[in-house]
Amino acid sequence: MYQKYQTDALVLASRESGENDRVFVLYTVDFGLVRARASAVRTEKSRMRYALQNYALANAALVRGKRGWRMAGASAVKNACGDRRGIAAFARISELTVRLVHGEEKNDYLFSALTEAHDALMSAEGGSSSGGQDISATIEIVCVARILYALGYLSAEALSTALFTHTAYTGESLLEAETMKDQLLSSINKAIAETHL
Repeated sequence: MYQKYQTDALVLASRESGENDRVFVLYTVDFGLVRARASAVRTEKSRMRYALQNYALANAALVRGKRGWRMAGASAVKNACGDRRGIAAFARISELTVRLVHGEEKNDYLFSALTEAHDALMSAEGGSSSGGQDISATIEIVCVARILYALGYLSAEALSTALFTHTAYTGESLLEAETMKDQLLSSINKAIAETHL
């Protein structure tokens, strides 16, 4: 008998497998990045299909079998909804995360940075901050910087900012990010180039 694990997970990507199955790339709070197969999830009667839409936050039931992870169930926590710029920004964040994270490894800071960015982007409604900037773009920049920081590609000292001491995407943090936007972008681009991925 295999043990069933219940964990919160962000659906970063998915692909079809066979006639009715789908393989999901999840970033989980307990295991980090996992790829899990869901059987018959593409059929009309599947209860998981709506909970596991791309860029959704779900509570997933996972079983580790001999050939990898399998989905045993899922319920939606928060679907990808709201402004299309917010969803597009989270799609780019997801793609980068899948590119940079290798193997399963729990990372509380990274999970928190991703889920709080998800929450902020899905409720941003394309608004503008006090500086007139698109809030989704600023949240995306801060989240990407935090991903790189969590994975060891950026150091907090190099940027001398408080942005890495927490994972909130509040007005004060976003305002700080806007004032140092050029420096952040330069550091992000340099770090990504150095990953060779």
